[in-house]
Amino acid sequence: MNSYMKSRYRLFRRGWGVYYSEDTQTGKQVSLETTRKEEAQRLVQAKNEGQQHPAFSLQLARVYWKAGDPAAGTRTWRFVMDEIIKTKHDNTRHRWGTAIKDKAFDSIRDRVILETNAEHFLRVLEEGTVSTNIYLRRIHNFALDMGWLPWPVVPKKQWPPVQFGEKRAITLDEHLAILAREGNPERKAFYEMAWHLGASQTDIALLEAENIDWHHRVISYTRKKTGESASVRFDEEVETTLRSRPSAGPLFPYLRRVREADRATEFRQRCRGLGIEGVTLHSYRYAWAERAKVAGYPERFAQVALGHNSKAVHRAYAKNAKVILPSLASFEKKAQEAEILPFPAAGTVPEPPATAAQA
Repeated sequence: MNSYMKSRYRLFRRGWGVYYSEDTQTGKQVSLETTRKEEAQRLVQAKNEGQQHPAFSLQLARVYWKAGDPAAGTRTWRFVMDEIIKTKHDNTRHRWGTAIKDKAFDSIRDRVILETNAEHFLRVLEEGTVSTNIYLRRIHNFALDMGWLPWPVVPKKQWPPVQFGEKRAITLDEHLAILAREGNPERKAFYEMAWHLGASQTDIALLEAENIDWHHRVISYTRKKTGESASVRFDEEVETTLRSRPSAGPLFPYLRRVREADRATEFRQRCRGLGIEGVTLHSYRYAWAERAKVAGYPERFAQVALGHNSKAVHRAYAKNAKVILPSLASFEKKAQEAEILPFPAAGTVPEPPATAAQA
């Protein structure tokens, strides 16, 4: 009787025969989903032992887990990383291959998954970078989803927040400076298209002459990352750039064969030579989105142009681009000139209807 009084959880049975446990500290009652007294007693005993000896209960759980999965006793985080890479393709596979080489992962790479504690992960995060944080989360969640990890190593709310460095758009002056210094015609045209299209560097590098509809002045392509289609009209300036490229086949035959990371490195070298800092090829997407917002380009059009989930669009349309709002009257006049408004704009005098004699 005294042992029951000292235990945190007590056993009782409802009138319909189902056994319950009650937390004597909180009063919370939970069904044990059994009508068998012996089974209910074992369940309550396990709950009390877990409360009194948590380390022992954890070790016992590991023993049971290993018994159900014989490979669990030897499965390491290196195995998880290798299995993730098998599910990736193309550039994503290459990015993962680079990410898992991070030296910060060395301390857990050959550690058995079931023998991993939160301290091991926290040490990795301390030694790593923002990328380490992102990929360790994905590795951890993959192991959970595959059933190789019985419980989270680090609770979701306890993961250190991912804090990216400040990102910015490339300015027109910086873009023009890069063009002025670029002596390679292909790269120069590539940067021009990045400024005008705002597409990802891979999508631009893969453009072909067959993507151009000269009659309707439209360039269409399929996004490599999402598989979505994009179609954008182009003006005379873009036409001049497109006319300078091959009339058949790839528009950028050399750059399409270069790895994404190498194209980024080449661009970074040119920026460094000009003293331009904080800019990457992705900054062209930010610039396009900010220019679109300042010009009054509808956000839904920007989403179609850059992708509905584009962070560049959300970033620019949320706060980054500064806009001085034009007067409503000026917009009404433009709309009337375009024959959109059925009524005269404010401040204008409608022409009187023609009389029969005038007609």
